[in-house]
Amino acid sequence: MTLMKVSSFAAGQWIAPGANARPIASAITGLPLAEAGGADLDMQAMIDYARDKGGPALREMGFHDRAKMLKALALHLGSHKQELYDLSFDTGATQSDHMIDIDGGVGTMFVFASKGRREMPDGKVYIDGEIEQLSRNGTFLGMHIATPLQGVAVHINAFNFPVWGMLEKLAPTLLAGVPAIVKPATATSYVTEAAVRIMLDSGILPEGALQLISGGTGDLLDRLGPQDIVSFTGSAQTASMLRSNPNILKNSVRFVAEQDSLNASILGPDVTPDTPEFDLFIKEVHREMTTKAGQKCTAIRRIIAPEAQVQNVIEALSARLDKTVIGDPRAEGVRMGALVSASQKADVLEKAAAIGSESKLVYGNPDDSDFAGDVDAGAFLKPMLFHCENPDTATIVHECEAFGPVSTIMGYRDIAHAIELANKGEGSLVASVITGSGDVAREVAMGAGAFHGRLYFNNATSMKEATGHGSPLPHMVHGGPGRAGGGEEMGGVRGVLHYMQRTAIQGSPDILTAIGNRWVPGATEIEGPAHPFTRKYGELSIGETLHTKSREISLEEIETFAHFTGDTFYAHMDDAAAKRNPFFPGRVAHGYLLISFAAGLFVSPDEGPVLANTGLDNLRFMKPVEAGDSISVRLTVKAKTRRTDDYGEVRWHVTLTNQNSELVAEYELLTMNAY
Repeated sequence: MTLMKVSSFAAGQWIAPGANARPIASAITGLPLAEAGGADLDMQAMIDYARDKGGPALREMGFHDRAKMLKALALHLGSHKQELYDLSFDTGATQSDHMIDIDGGVGTMFVFASKGRREMPDGKVYIDGEIEQLSRNGTFLGMHIATPLQGVAVHINAFNFPVWGMLEKLAPTLLAGVPAIVKPATATSYVTEAAVRIMLDSGILPEGALQLISGGTGDLLDRLGPQDIVSFTGSAQTASMLRSNPNILKNSVRFVAEQDSLNASILGPDVTPDTPEFDLFIKEVHREMTTKAGQKCTAIRRIIAPEAQVQNVIEALSARLDKTVIGDPRAEGVRMGALVSASQKADVLEKAAAIGSESKLVYGNPDDSDFAGDVDAGAFLKPMLFHCENPDTATIVHECEAFGPVSTIMGYRDIAHAIELANKGEGSLVASVITGSGDVAREVAMGAGAFHGRLYFNNATSMKEATGHGSPLPHMVHGGPGRAGGGEEMGGVRGVLHYMQRTAIQGSPDILTAIGNRWVPGATEIEGPAHPFTRKYGELSIGETLHTKSREISLEEIETFAHFTGDTFYAHMDDAAAKRNPFFPGRVAHGYLLISFAAGLFVSPDEGPVLANTGLDNLRFMKPVEAGDSISVRLTVKAKTRRTDDYGEVRWHVTLTNQNSELVAEYELLTMNAY
């Protein structure tokens, strides 16, 4: 059998493994199938290539251009999934596992592409939060912006998800405008290398945006600077070693870690074996013990159940595990594959033995070798379930993670005790709670939230659509405090901001408008050559403003609006009652009457480039309007966002003032305009 040569992609060149390359064995057969590493990579050249080529090219693109790039990459990878599936079987993964890793990775890219188009500006500067008024008259203001780091992101990934583990970091990094150097775990690096080749061969990425290290990182970390960032997934021991690198400390290099986690799942006190939530709990635990052979950073390591239900859980879970076919993941009917390597199997057995020193093995036999297929030399291991009778005094079950199909059940007296046990993990990526009780959920959220990066609640109402305890979603943050590493990944735009610098900007309204490409009240208003509703998207300028004539509001109009709409609230119809209200001087106009009249003042009636009114944001009423008062409108182009080649979204800042130039109402109008 010819060994695969797992190459690196460094400074624009594919570099084959060197003389001291490390062999990689199939998790199924134990036979060598590839080799990686050993090449003499020029780490400084890789850094320079990223900083000098990839960074400028990505920063030249706006968020929406980079989002389109991610979508194109996701589509291209999606069309090559089968070849990645075929390779991944030798990591010990089943077809269902591939769906999580490969399809999940591609799906994550799609989500970030969508987030970039829908939640980030059509430009190069991200405005974080609202404008801060720092002066009485509004001539000196503040805002926070985020801009791409001008270095390189180094991604050091674990072996268990060679595709998703790369893409969940890569998608927000590229969307932020930062190039990446990816370093996968050697044991499964041949799958990552194939995915990287697919992406690079597509021609979608700009030069220098993505590089790959298949093997050791050498002195890479010694060369990083304050504009660089390291994102790591793996063991706490390795994370501690990497983050304590003197150069990392000296240059305050950002270090994001996602590491060991003693995740827990709590069976609510309201759940009994005759409820659908009990079956749900058993299914969730079983899935987390067997998916990827338990090699998931989010897998359930501690099962926390009411003391009265412990034996019921043991029996139900054991029966479900009995039905799980384990063996060659390519064989039909197999539901659980192998651990990634013989050394990983040995490590899991060592940790399981430690757990067994204070817990009783109630299911599984580490010597059982009854597996489907001819896999005697593979890294297969049957699930093991332990029962810890004294979880309050035990320590190992709360400190030691066997990164495989191993879990420990323990009983609790009440929900406060369950929370205490969950928190003994000293920081976890996720804890799940199966309960139909809102009171239980609230108590867990308040008591355990500080110790967990994610709390997953599920019950009969949500179980048909819930994604599972062990499924981090790109929309939500993934990470956790303490033992889990103290970092965060994904989380939509939050994940993108990890690769950007937040900067406080202070200055005049015109300065803030120029920097953010978003009109700020008080900034210069531009008078257009014609009514703005007659001008196409590309013709409108930020700050272009229309001032309307005024309109007097009559009592008859207020009453007509009230009867026509059915809104006969006393403040509009009963003068005496309105005067008893501290907010009103007497009968006042409806807020929505004012908005309707405002549209009548600024809308151009003729057919033109305004295609649709798509919404209203941030509507506020500041001062009531009585019969006899007049209103006028200021309509200003605040921001513009391309949506397609044919049209774009215009965000208008709208203010209504009365005859005394006092602010009556304010809002943002959204329209779609022909390009």
